[in-house]
Amino acid sequence: MHSEIRISVNSNSMSRVCEITGKRPQVGNNVSHANNKTRRKFYPNLQKKRFYIPEEDKWITLKVSTSAIRTINKKGITAVLKAARKKGNVLV
Repeated sequence: MHSEIRISVNSNSMSRVCEITGKRPQVGNNVSHANNKTRRKFYPNLQKKRFYIPEEDKWITLKVSTSAIRTINKKGITAVLKAARKKGNVLV
């Protein structure tokens, strides 16, 4: 038997949550032409993306929203990860 416990970095790999911004599904209504309302979910546009961190000389894979990818392109992965760690969104 193995007594070793392994914890993966992306432990919430099945959840639909952005690992940088914390965006998650929102709830709303489908509204028909007859104004009937039924509940539905609005999912964030999440993509699995690899980023290279030159300071640590390693690649990380994150599940991020497309808006987070734009922010990373603008500010840089290091600054965005630092801000996300401060907010408590990222576990990397």
